[in-house]
Amino acid sequence: MKDLWRLLKLFGPYRRWLVAGILLSTGVVLANVALLALAGWFITGMALAGLGLGTINYFTPAAAIRGLAIVRSVGRYGERLVTHEATLRLLTRLRSWFYTQLEPLAPARLQHYHSGDLLSRMRADIDTLEHFYLQVVVPCAAAVLCALVMTAYLLHLNITVALALLAGLLLVGVALPLAAGRLGAAAGTQAVNRYSDLRAALADAVRGMAELHVYQALTRQATHIRDLGTTLVAAQRRMACIDAIGDAAAALATRITLWLALVMVIPLVTADTLGGPQLVLIAFFVLAAFEAVSPLPQAFARLGETRAAARRLFELVDAEPAVTDPHEEAPEPAAFSIDFHGVTLRYSDSAAAALDGVNLHVDAGECVGIVGTSGSGKTSLFNLLLRFHDFETGRIEIGGESIRAWRGATLRRWCAVVDQRTHLFNTSIRDNLRLAAPQADDNHLWQVLRQVALADEVAAMPQQLDTVLGETGTRLSGGQARRLAIARALLKNAPILLLDEPTEGLDAESERRVLQSLATVMHGHTTLLISHRLQALQQVDRVVCIKAGKNLAMSAESI
Repeated sequence: MKDLWRLLKLFGPYRRWLVAGILLSTGVVLANVALLALAGWFITGMALAGLGLGTINYFTPAAAIRGLAIVRSVGRYGERLVTHEATLRLLTRLRSWFYTQLEPLAPARLQHYHSGDLLSRMRADIDTLEHFYLQVVVPCAAAVLCALVMTAYLLHLNITVALALLAGLLLVGVALPLAAGRLGAAAGTQAVNRYSDLRAALADAVRGMAELHVYQALTRQATHIRDLGTTLVAAQRRMACIDAIGDAAAALATRITLWLALVMVIPLVTADTLGGPQLVLIAFFVLAAFEAVSPLPQAFARLGETRAAARRLFELVDAEPAVTDPHEEAPEPAAFSIDFHGVTLRYSDSAAAALDGVNLHVDAGECVGIVGTSGSGKTSLFNLLLRFHDFETGRIEIGGESIRAWRGATLRRWCAVVDQRTHLFNTSIRDNLRLAAPQADDNHLWQVLRQVALADEVAAMPQQLDTVLGETGTRLSGGQARRLAIARALLKNAPILLLDEPTEGLDAESERRVLQSLATVMHGHTTLLISHRLQALQQVDRVVCIKAGKNLAMSAESI
């Protein structure tokens, strides 16, 4: 229940919408109960009057029936309008809140999560939470209010019938939902988890389709997806059975309560203590009263899904960020030199040191090449400078000031990064470039494209800057994608440039063009260049070798 209480607190900014939805739902149920009971009383009274067994005021009840019908129709429309507006606002807030909480965790705390799983939490799990307000909060609150009003009204007519109705409402509105919630908890949790696993498996299959073809693993992946789907369907089938049992039990309890009410009231009619129209009024009143509680068993059966979805969200947002930002920042340095003093980094307590006592000095405007075998800790230097991870011991300075004196966002604003896994979004070339400078006009964009020798190729495209690049930039060659990333770095005009294997995987001609572009970008910037390509290292002022997390000084002449 703790997760659900936390979820309710997130609804706070929209409490007026929530309360309005509850009140409208309560009004609709009460109007429907009153309409059915009054209509039964009126029809019976009219029938008796027609037989000459009594008289009846036709106008007042007829007007009341018309009024209640209007109230019910308008109220139902208003209730749907308000509750769905509240739900959409809640979903918007939940998604923005979740992303805001998620962003400080990236990438250190999210590296062990599958991207498909993260997407499932942001989309499917939050969509599941919409049922909490519509199917749990509103019906429960409305049921309590309606039960109090209806029981109080029946107390004026007949105490025993009122107590029988209250017992029936408690059975259908409390006992059955609790039982359904207990029975559906495991199935709901399993359904949410298997749905997430299925989305992750499908994402793997789509992204790795070429590899699955090459290694003839399509059948194995399809079998895995089918097994997950079978498990998901089995969980959903169990939940459907629980729903059906709950609905049947609620219907049975309704009929039993109606039968008990009739058993209590009929003797009063035969004894002329109560009139025939009043008998029908009570019967219809009792029958309609269960509209207030009949949705609750099914809602609580689905509560396991809601609880599991909320738990999956809070599991992520409760994680502590790997890096803590200072409350107040130091001023921007006059020069952007970089210093590592005895820096040690471990990615986890049980892991070996990725960096072990590293010392490195880079003057402002200097270009330093970094070489080393795979896994030696080269990229870890960048991760620390970008504040994606925090170091255990030592000190890292920019311009003579510890990097812990600035927020991670500030440090990343000072750094332009080009790595071997350049990410291009499935949008236009213009939008991809403007990630670095949102206010840049087209003239500025063409200028940086000319600087990286990409302008002619973009101009030859039918839509030029409006060309959509496709998923991860698939419409560009490897060299074009890398040069576009360099153009983005140039557009950012950051004082520090971090280059991680910028020519990896390129052919000789593409590498030559990328290196020409890099020569333009590196001029006047403090640059760290990770590479094992000799052509790239010829452009640096000096080279440092990283071996097993430790640095060995080398000169540019020795490469």
